Amino acid sequence: MALYALALLCCSSLAAAVPAAAAPAPEQPTAAVGAAAVTFSDDFNGAAGSAVDGGKWQIETGDNVNNHERQYYTAGNNNAALDGQGNLVITARKDNPGNYQCWYGRCEYTSARLNTSGKFTSTYGRVEARMKVPRGQGMWPAFWMLGNDIGSVGWPNSGEIDIMENVGFEPSTVHGTLHGPGYSGSGGIGAGYTLPNGQAFADAFHTFAIDWSPNRISWSVDGNVYQTRTPADLGGRSWVFNKPFFIILNLAVGGYWPGDPNSSTPFPSQLVVDYVRVSTNDGGSGTGGTITGLGGKCVDVAGANPANGTPVQLYDCNGSAAQQWTVAADGSLRALGKCLDVKDNSVADGAQLQLWDCSGGANQRWAVPDARDIVNIQANKCVDATGNSSANGTRLQIWTCTGAANQKWTVNRG
Repeated sequence: MALYALALLCCSSLAAAVPAAAAPAPEQPTAAVGAAAVTFSDDFNGAAGSAVDGGKWQIETGDNVNNHERQYYTAGNNNAALDGQGNLVITARKDNPGNYQCWYGRCEYTSARLNTSGKFTSTYGRVEARMKVPRGQGMWPAFWMLGNDIGSVGWPNSGEIDIMENVGFEPSTVHGTLHGPGYSGSGGIGAGYTLPNGQAFADAFHTFAIDWSPNRISWSVDGNVYQTRTPADLGGRSWVFNKPFFIILNLAVGGYWPGDPNSSTPFPSQLVVDYVRVSTNDGGSGTGGTITGLGGKCVDVAGANPANGTPVQLYDCNGSAAQQWTVAADGSLRALGKCLDVKDNSVADGAQLQLWDCSGGANQRWAVPDARDIVNIQANKCVDATGNSSANGTRLQIWTCTGAANQKWTVNRG
């Protein structure tokens, strides 16, 4: 959808104004995810009527002429508040006590929009929310993400990942869409998911999620994967989704895609959010386990030496402490009391991996998505067995993610 300006976020956009490209064939449900390292979580626990946690969310204000939406997004807890039962309730009302002015004159509706810009971003992992959407013509709830570089590169170059959108005239269907340079607005790449037997999404809570790894994003509803997108779907256009994104929740009223409310639309109308959570897909703090790769060999600290700078390599699995790795909640991978580290803080292909004192640095932060890559967040590159070799002593390095077998790893929990 067209560029969107608000007081707290200089430039952003809502998703496709019309349904996107046809869906690929439905996939099988995702396998249950094991212990996960949760990197962001809000369960919206708090007193009824209280505002959201300002340490996690900022509230945007303003209207949207580009999408021709009808609402004005208000500050504070006027239209976004906790219900005292563990939910965030975003309420759209047909009122305007603040005499707000919109692109069409005096605003007819108020609502709310929240984002994590400046407070939390993520690169890869599982991003999910459990929500109950409103019903009614003209309602447009959305759970989505924008590239954190939007302030410098603009939209759509920043990229946009729409995890869930629903328009009121399609009560049984939600949409997931990608927007980027050359495939934005009505040209977004995406698909819809429809509940069976005429069920409406407004009748119950549902869990909407993406599982996101280098060059791959899958969308699911209640664990049922309904589309997967990779750079191959873009027809040679740029894939702009291997970088940090922030989260947005909002309830729009009217606009080009949903159309305006009518006399049948109930007000007030509510988007109820049970939780929002971001986690690594195979991670989780806990006891150590092996990480196996090419040839069934283990990720190993050479000579079981805990000294700073000790090489990390492939070696026959032997059950030693040098091969027991813990995926910590801070994104680090730890063995022998130290962290997996990219030498010299490098982001270059071929930069070697070593053991080093845990510093919290970006060269020691790793994403472990369900595609079995292990990705250095800073470099956006994958752990790689040098020379595609499984020989004992093969040094591990970072390299541009290719999906090859020498970049695939199984993280085993202890």
